[in-house]
Amino acid sequence: METRDIFRNISPIDHRYSLSEQNVFEALTPWLSEEAALTACVKAEIALVRAHLEARGRLDDAAKAALEKAAGEVRPGEVYAEEEKTRHNIRALVNVLKRKVPAEFAPLVHLGATSADILDTGLSWRMAGVFREAVLPLLKRLERLLCDFAGREAETPQVGRTHGQHAVPITLGFAIAEYVSRLGKSILEIEKRAKELKGKLAGAVGAYNASSMIARDPEALERRYLAELGLEPSEHSTQLVEPEYLLRLLLECNVAFGIIANLADDLRNLQRSEIGEVREGFAADQVGSSTMPQKRNPWNSEHVKSLWKAFMPRVNTFFMDQISEHQRDLSNSASQRFIADYVAGFCLAVSRMTAVIEGLSADRERLLANLRGSGIPGGILAEPAYILLAESGVSDAHEVIRKITLKAERERLSFAEALAAEPEALGRIAGKMTELGLAACPDEALSFFEQPERYSGLAAKKAKELAGKYRGLM
Repeated sequence: METRDIFRNISPIDHRYSLSEQNVFEALTPWLSEEAALTACVKAEIALVRAHLEARGRLDDAAKAALEKAAGEVRPGEVYAEEEKTRHNIRALVNVLKRKVPAEFAPLVHLGATSADILDTGLSWRMAGVFREAVLPLLKRLERLLCDFAGREAETPQVGRTHGQHAVPITLGFAIAEYVSRLGKSILEIEKRAKELKGKLAGAVGAYNASSMIARDPEALERRYLAELGLEPSEHSTQLVEPEYLLRLLLECNVAFGIIANLADDLRNLQRSEIGEVREGFAADQVGSSTMPQKRNPWNSEHVKSLWKAFMPRVNTFFMDQISEHQRDLSNSASQRFIADYVAGFCLAVSRMTAVIEGLSADRERLLANLRGSGIPGGILAEPAYILLAESGVSDAHEVIRKITLKAERERLSFAEALAAEPEALGRIAGKMTELGLAACPDEALSFFEQPERYSGLAAKKAKELAGKYRGLM
């Protein structure tokens, strides 16, 4: 068969990423390549012959060996050459396979099946395999790394941000634990959906017309055929397997893809020069810019976001492939072939994000400086001041504290300094803190408002709990 220089390939998956993400590419190839698609169909055809032989009591070791040998002799180029004559891919495969199996088995090849019994079943077998052997291991590795990072930085102070503005203190581990939780649940759902993929041997319209001419119990024959491939029958088939099994799996992948892209966006923003709280790993010979030697761009996080932009919209095609006229049309025949590209693109993004997390470092000094010093220094503690003042019985506590923050801003004071200038408010707040066991005296109460890292709620606790939970679930 003719070979091609990889740099003459059209898809970047097959040249750029086959080199830069070689391990991922090699893990996906046995399931997603064109050779893999053909192999799956061969496997399905052989499973059908075995099912027929087993039903007849003729599936002995010699038959199994002969069928396995025949399956191993089928080459993609040979099938493609046959297709030039038949103009039908499955009929071409059947013709080639009939020439490979022992003559007495040839009549059983494709007997009672329609093309989709082979294609849809083969696709389900491939998708179940690629998720089990490649996609889920990649996802679980990323999840474990996120758990490790969240646990390690569970108590590292960080300023929380909403609307791009500083909010109240959290910890870096807590921020990452968001993604531990979101991605962890999605991984478990993907695993569940991958195990639910179905196959079929229900014939041209799903009513078992052809197999009724062969077997007294066509559904038993179908179960025997699918058991050879580790699958179960679709509850109701037309010529196609019900599309929702695969659709739901792909949709959950898109959910996970979005979570990873969201994480990439957050990490990219935290690496901005004016923030500088985390940093991607950077190799000794790596270059950040072709003209600015000092640059260390967060390009891996940006790359993950870019892959998401390229592949996320394909969910629209998955939905469109859900619809087929009556018992079958061919409007999904071309579009469905690109599922392999989507799964590959998703895995490339997961792999790239894994590399980001592996090399991610936290600048703890910068994290603390940002927490303490932005805007009105200590101003993010206006919330606990307002809550404590309200708890002391002041009905307009929010307005009182708001005016103190305005004064701090106007007079360039820290929040603690502005609060100290309001003895009545500070006294009430200190009294409440003493009552709650948060301070022993007014001076100690005031020091709380000089150390915003002390006001982090359950951030550290939640980070540790979620890291432990999902590390175990993975």
